[in-house]
Amino acid sequence: MSDAQNQPVFSIEKLYVKDISLEIPNAPQVFLEREAPQVDIQLHHESNPIEDGVYQTLLTVTVTAKVKDKTMFLVEAGQAGIFVIRNIPAHDLEPILGIACPNILYPYVREVVSDVVSRAGFPPVVLTPVNFDALFQAQKQAQAEQAQQGASPIIQATH
Repeated sequence: MSDAQNQPVFSIEKLYVKDISLEIPNAPQVFLEREAPQVDIQLHHESNPIEDGVYQTLLTVTVTAKVKDKTMFLVEAGQAGIFVIRNIPAHDLEPILGIACPNILYPYVREVVSDVVSRAGFPPVVLTPVNFDALFQAQKQAQAEQAQQGASPIIQATH
């Protein structure tokens, strides 16, 4: 085996919208609302192996806008990427899948959410930047604390 075959590889094979949905349950009356909505944003990511050295990461964003108890809109977008990751030490794989891959996908899902909300007739929702490194570190710390308490660690990638 030559040295070139042992070189670390990280490449993007494909970026795509895997899932997208929009609901406007109270249309058309909701378009007459003058009050600013409360906007809730949920973020979730997961990575799974597809084949040896090939992974899919899915970053899902759910945006819910409500005025009082009425939902103005609900958007859920899943931006996915297929990544080739080979010859990377095992201890480096988890941070790549939990930080680097979501960082690559996030600008795309931001654009999808903003575009869908605008096309639905609402002012665009511009998602603020996310520090996936800080989220990853917080998740690892929570898992370590759970392990110290004797509880089985729960792997959770919801942010």
